[in-house]
Amino acid sequence: MVLFKSLEVFGKYCALVWSSIGVPDKWKEFFKRYINEMYKLGIDSIPLILIVSIFIGSLCTILIKINMSNPLLPRYTVGLSTREIILLEFSSTILCLILSGKIGSNIASEIGTMRVTEQIDALDIMGVNSANYLIMPKMLGMITIMPFLVIICMGTSLFGGYIICVLTGIETPDTFIYGIQSYFIEWYVWFALIKSLFFAFIISSISSFYGYTVTGGSVEVGKASTNAVVMSNIMILVADVILTKLMLQ
Repeated sequence: MVLFKSLEVFGKYCALVWSSIGVPDKWKEFFKRYINEMYKLGIDSIPLILIVSIFIGSLCTILIKINMSNPLLPRYTVGLSTREIILLEFSSTILCLILSGKIGSNIASEIGTMRVTEQIDALDIMGVNSANYLIMPKMLGMITIMPFLVIICMGTSLFGGYIICVLTGIETPDTFIYGIQSYFIEWYVWFALIKSLFFAFIISSISSFYGYTVTGGSVEVGKASTNAVVMSNIMILVADVILTKLMLQ
């Protein structure tokens, strides 16, 4: 029974995503909403990204230094390991898990409120493809802005590690920078950026689905926001495993 219910929900999700993809009725209105969504979902998240990235970068540096205090290891191991962790996982996967709580709940509550107040029904009555009008700008806006947020996260996290070296002296700044530069693999950066595109689609589409299909009142909108964040996080982790297997082997 649970399997059939899950397949039914997945079918509705695919149908909604398919109906949201198409040529906009008014390009001027679409680009206006597209730019607005990029600003609201992406640019407004930069302060959160900066704060979280600095502390995570600092924490990674401290923990790696504590666990790799071995005279047999090169001194630049701390910087190298911090860079690899940030590039491979934190700057894409962990960042998107954090952003799904902010962005996902925002999308689900916004569209869910429009659904329970019958604004979406009004768009359908006027002959507007409500899914295309509401969801596609959010998905494209998220997919467009997410790689830039990942790049900001990468730089800020490494800067956080450098700052903690300067302030505490757990590692000399020059050695830390040398470790960051050592054995650099460019593909890891592209790997993080490619993953972020998939994660951006997952967050925006799943959150839009839960908001678009909500029924009831304000209580159900709150539940839909929670379900959107939970399901987005689960699917991000599933996609992370699959993409890592495909692109790093």
